[in-house]
Amino acid sequence: MREDFFNEQTKTKKTFTTLDLVFMALCTALIGVCAWITIPMTVPFTMQTFAVMFAVGYLGMSKSFLCILAYLLLGLAGAPVFSGMRSGPAILFGTTGGYLIGFLLIPFVTGGLIKIFSKSFWGMFLAMVMGLGVCYFFGTVWFIQLSLKNGKEMGVYLALSKCVFPFLIPDAFKIVVAILCTKQLQKIHFQ
Repeated sequence: MREDFFNEQTKTKKTFTTLDLVFMALCTALIGVCAWITIPMTVPFTMQTFAVMFAVGYLGMSKSFLCILAYLLLGLAGAPVFSGMRSGPAILFGTTGGYLIGFLLIPFVTGGLIKIFSKSFWGMFLAMVMGLGVCYFFGTVWFIQLSLKNGKEMGVYLALSKCVFPFLIPDAFKIVVAILCTKQLQKIHFQ
């Protein structure tokens, strides 16, 4: 009886295969490398959004969440994986750190919506846009709160004009590229 219970529990327990771990490590590294491609602004323009969306599209909700968490922990520990090859708590918990931490919300929103909308191009696009919208919201609230705490006047429109509006079109383009790369790699991987 006890042996049957143990066998039943191990059948339902989810584990990662070696190939899963390899792809997760590659996606974590991709996020870090894409952060180095930077155009300095209030919130630096990077290719991170592409890498995060690719990870979510290709790996799914839980695996991509772990990739993003690993990326953030690497940066927090001092590995130069944030934009401009920076790292540390001052970056992660600074005024623009909310956008980085907001990446952790994307797998849940996008991954959940992909299950609802389907894995069609437009279903994935809509899910990724909504996931990024949640990240924008979280990061903007964080930015306003820390700016006010630091004695800077910061309204919603000013924060959006510095931190969101300049990124809308480039991020939409990055989402499209992430979907196309995801779909192409899935064709190769699942053949």
